[in-house]
Amino acid sequence: MSNETAVQTPGRGADAGAGSGQRDLRPAEPLPGVPAPSTRPSSSPSPASAAAPPAAPREHRHDVDLMRLICSVAVMLGHIGGVFIAAVEREEANGPGAYWTGHIVEALNPFAVPMYFAIAGWAVLVGAPPRDSSRMWRRIVRNTVPLFVWTALYLAWGRVWGTNDGPVSRLAVDALFGSVRPAYHLWFMYAYIPLIIALAFVVLVRAGKRPWGLGAVLLVLAAAPSLMGDLERWTGWDLPRFGWGFGVYQVAYALGGAMLFALPAGALGRLGSRRWVWAVPAALTMAGVLWYHTRIHYVIPNAHVLVAVMTGCLLLMVNRVRVPERWVPLLSKLSAASLGAYMVHVMVIAAIAEPLVSADVPGAVAGPLFVALLAATVAVSFGASVLWGRLGLRRYLG
Repeated sequence: MSNETAVQTPGRGADAGAGSGQRDLRPAEPLPGVPAPSTRPSSSPSPASAAAPPAAPREHRHDVDLMRLICSVAVMLGHIGGVFIAAVEREEANGPGAYWTGHIVEALNPFAVPMYFAIAGWAVLVGAPPRDSSRMWRRIVRNTVPLFVWTALYLAWGRVWGTNDGPVSRLAVDALFGSVRPAYHLWFMYAYIPLIIALAFVVLVRAGKRPWGLGAVLLVLAAAPSLMGDLERWTGWDLPRFGWGFGVYQVAYALGGAMLFALPAGALGRLGSRRWVWAVPAALTMAGVLWYHTRIHYVIPNAHVLVAVMTGCLLLMVNRVRVPERWVPLLSKLSAASLGAYMVHVMVIAAIAEPLVSADVPGAVAGPLFVALLAATVAVSFGASVLWGRLGLRRYLG
């Protein structure tokens, strides 16, 4: 979820968002004591004069910024829908208005989390592949520090509001090992961070590097669940569940995202130029998710084929879309604030949405109420993230 949406062809030398991406092409000043090179023409070109042309300037993918913003709003949309469904205890008989409002809006957002994995795959494998381990460690820290800061904030919030389901000390230890209590939405980070570590490890090994530190972290993540299980059986201790890790479907979304986001403009011919064509199967999958949620099981798995098709269609609709220049400054600002908005929005929903949603809300009121709550949640979450970004707290709060 870090904001790495810049790509430099054929290679990328720095993390996204760093520097202007332009090279200084002026002649270098001669070193002291070293004669300046001759400027006379030569009949036989030397190897130095036949140097390769400079790398192309960095291309910033504003379409990826746009997709990140869409996903952030979609996550908030789904979580507010979940408040409506929880208000009727998942039963239509307890309140049809809240029940159907919640399920309709929840059917629109299953693509959001898979798309985050798709963006992560593109960023690490194509858009901003790390050149060395130190750069990758900076990315890891940029995501891990906000995770633990917000875990502490949600623990404090739960204690003040009386919503923690256990002692703060125990919940804090559980969170260190991968618990999603009390902030359920942070589960994503426990999969996202190991996934980008694994992808970066492959990139660096393929480039001839020896990323020993990243490899050691992957080994610990792979062995920890079984080791902790053995330790619990041998000692009888009640150990936390180890939740750091990723599944096959998350790798699949990352690899698929890397391939599709990297498609050049016009690669799909008429299908690429007529983006509305992808809206048809996307709408059908959303209708299918509504049926699945209300007739089969709530919530649909991220690995479900309906979610995969929906994610692919939305990606192709937005991929390489041209963002008008007048929108770019605002889009860049909101995209930079998206991680922070994701972190804080559950707190905002608890304060704004949950007190206002009840099982007896009429159907004619439920829809407008949802729109108002979504607008308030988006405004407060992104506004808060922009504010602490201006205060220099981005590295701590996302």
